[in-house]
Amino acid sequence: MSRAIGMVEFKTVSTGVTAADTMVKAAAVELVEAQTVCPGKYIAIITGNLSAVEAAVAAAKTQYQEQLIDSFVLGNPHDGIFPAIYGTTQIEEISSLGILETYDAAAIIVAADAAAKTAQVELIELRIAKGMCGKSYLFLCGEVSAVTAAIEKARASVAQSGMYLDSSVIAHPDPQICKSIL
Repeated sequence: MSRAIGMVEFKTVSTGVTAADTMVKAAAVELVEAQTVCPGKYIAIITGNLSAVEAAVAAAKTQYQEQLIDSFVLGNPHDGIFPAIYGTTQIEEISSLGILETYDAAAIIVAADAAAKTAQVELIELRIAKGMCGKSYLFLCGEVSAVTAAIEKARASVAQSGMYLDSSVIAHPDPQICKSIL
């Protein structure tokens, strides 16, 4: 069995909760996170084997298409995804810093997975539409060339859906900036 994560993002809380219920009833998946995010949207993240996650996300998308903002299914997600979401990543030093911002919640997780699988980087944080009017961002670090490659790949992965907003790479960020991030 391959492991996977999936997510749905809905315009309304009532549809989001109902869709999350549909997902966990549709297949053998575990609800990792389900909550309201800014500005009054609802996200549900599930995990399980790839076919179960695909079936659960498809069920929610099919039944609640009108309220759907975005969704994804990732097979074999990078190990750094969940620590970055929960803010438990332990980083000692930042050689260079990559930042990418999206218009929605689902796109940032897809971008983070693409970035982390592209180059030798560490995901620092994934802020998923909390306190940002629905936008999301990621911070990652590593050597300048690795961070640049990772941000470029992440940008390309979300640009297709029109959810890319902005990104930058900072070589040798000032210690005050590092302190504010860590």
